[in-house]
Amino acid sequence: MKRSEINKALAEMEAFVKEYRFALPPFCSFTPQDWKTKGSEYDEIRDNMLGWDITDYGLGDFNRVGFSLITIRNGNLAKKEQYAKTYAEKLLYLREGQYSPMHFHRSKMEDIINRGGGNVLIRVYNSTPSEELDEAGEVCVHMDGRVFTVPAGTQVRLIPGESISIQPYLYHDFTVEEDTGPVLLGEVSQCNDDNTDNRFLEPIGRFPTIEEDELPYRLLCNEYPKS
Repeated sequence: MKRSEINKALAEMEAFVKEYRFALPPFCSFTPQDWKTKGSEYDEIRDNMLGWDITDYGLGDFNRVGFSLITIRNGNLAKKEQYAKTYAEKLLYLREGQYSPMHFHRSKMEDIINRGGGNVLIRVYNSTPSEELDEAGEVCVHMDGRVFTVPAGTQVRLIPGESISIQPYLYHDFTVEEDTGPVLLGEVSQCNDDNTDNRFLEPIGRFPTIEEDELPYRLLCNEYPKS
């Protein structure tokens, strides 16, 4: 991705979050210059990859595959003694036409919450013992206190205010329902580890390769300078 494309995506999500009156923690407004002055007292942000995250899954087609997100809080499974949190929280922003590819998490359970905007469609499948799609088995869905089953590959619709619980090993993808507008999603989960816990159905990357065509507006969560 070009840095200009990342900057535009960051500013667009900032404006949308502000529109829905969600106040972000102070570190989300740190500039690259600010980060040069931040010492070891901010290592929790560095070590647990808090902050801004723009992904195109390494495919170079952000308008079609990818989205913008912010990790607000997170523990660290590799450093439990130092970081005791067992939970994480994120905000995700999807434009119409954007898609998050089919994947599951081996240990993380998460709730995905429609915080406002359009409708999100989440397709669900069970996984097989060999970690492929179970295209036949019915899927047990947990939504806001309701438990029900749907056929494999069903797209579950979340309108604003609704949420779905995603169990470990449950394959899911998501996109925005056409003609409903961009969506602000919340994610409340167990600790998040993008380096070890994700299983994508098709092999893809996680972070973008960046072409520096202008200065960064904000640093991404994998770009912070060491303390």
